[in-house]
Amino acid sequence: MKKELGIARCGLACCLCSENQHCNGCHANDCAGSAWCEVRKCCIEKGIDHCFKCDEAEICQNGILSKLKPHTFTVFAKKYGIDKLLECLENNEKHGVVYHREEIVGDYDDFTDMNDLLEFIEKGKKNTLEVQL
Repeated sequence: MKKELGIARCGLACCLCSENQHCNGCHANDCAGSAWCEVRKCCIEKGIDHCFKCDEAEICQNGILSKLKPHTFTVFAKKYGIDKLLECLENNEKHGVVYHREEIVGDYDDFTDMNDLLEFIEKGKKNTLEVQL
């Protein structure tokens, strides 16, 4: 894990991103998306470095936060803190949870419910119900 890159403003894990091996994260001045990223612009306007520090983080759907994974990562960081998020992601990675399997899709993208994804981030395993007939 490239822990020094940490978590992007939007909650995504730059430290686990395999899409670009030379990326310095969205906090770097050389970020490819800095001209168009709504989340970056909003954070700068509000004087914060991460969305989870915003009072509206849990309800915000600005830019990429309209997608479940970054929004849920942001909500997790707001609830438990960024250090806990990094700890969980690192632990999950050690136990085989893959951030990116193909391109930018991985195990954290297999969810449609925020509460299920929050639990997966924390525990590293899906909540499965056994159905007995």
